[in-house]
Amino acid sequence: MLAIQGLSFLAAEPERLGRFLALTGIGPGEVRAMAQRPEFLAAVLDHLSSDETLLVQFAQESGRNPMDIGRARATLSGPDWEHDTA
Repeated sequence: MLAIQGLSFLAAEPERLGRFLALTGIGPGEVRAMAQRPEFLAAVLDHLSSDETLLVQFAQESGRNPMDIGRARATLSGPDWEHDTA
C-alpha cells in the first residue's frame, strides 16, 4: 500500500512523474499495468529513497516515518527491477 501511495505522490506532480518514468524507461500508458508488479512497486520505493528531499517530502505528506519506506522496500524486494524492453 505504501508503494501505491508513493506512486500517487509521484503522479501528483508531472515533473516528479516524468523523472521517474524517464529513469525507469516506461511510458505513461504502462504505469497502471506495471503497478500490479511487486518489482515495479519496489522500484517506486527505490526512487523515493534515492533522493532525500523527495523521500522526506513523501514521508511528511503520507504521515510516515522515512524508515517505513526502506522497510516496505525490503518487504517487496526481489531481484532489482528493470523494465523489459523486448
